[in-house]
Amino acid sequence: MKLLYSSTSPYARKVRITAFETGLHDRIELVPIDTTNPASGLSAHNPLSKIPVLETEFGPLYDSPVICEYLDSLHDGPKLFPAAGSARWNALRWQALADGLLDAALLIRHESIRPVEYQFEPYIEKQKGKILGALDAMEKGAADLEGRLTIGTITAACALGYLDLRFTDLAWRESYPNLAKWHKAFAARSSYVDTLAKA
Repeated sequence: MKLLYSSTSPYARKVRITAFETGLHDRIELVPIDTTNPASGLSAHNPLSKIPVLETEFGPLYDSPVICEYLDSLHDGPKLFPAAGSARWNALRWQALADGLLDAALLIRHESIRPVEYQFEPYIEKQKGKILGALDAMEKGAADLEGRLTIGTITAACALGYLDLRFTDLAWRESYPNLAKWHKAFAARSSYVDTLAKA
């Protein structure tokens, strides 16, 4: 399998952590892609020209929730996607919440690299509100992150890691101590350490 990715993409990081945690990382070839380069050929693998993309024997898979669930189907260990019941819906809810935080963060990131005269501050503030709303919910539910490793906990860790990478001025740990405590423990996992990116 080949993973088309960028080292700074939090969605690709989610896939890479999943690969480590399921013992599949040695079966995946990492292929760096420059998403800003139209000549990269990314659109031939994903018509949306987005990463990550996992090339499989039956064709490309995208995006990160689909890729992660596919990888989770390939191993015999504890599943990151619980099969049924409240555990499943809790994991999927956390994944959706953390992915939503990342969606808002990436929209700010894309807006902020435009020339200043074209940036729309009310739009940026709206996305910041979504990030803070997600962090509020994550702080209140931080106890849910303890215990079993799931796609929800992985995605939450990647979301917080992206804030550390691109939004250092947010200083989220000061306002969200329960979340900070949980993240500190998760960040010691080798899968997290091995997928760290530099700004």
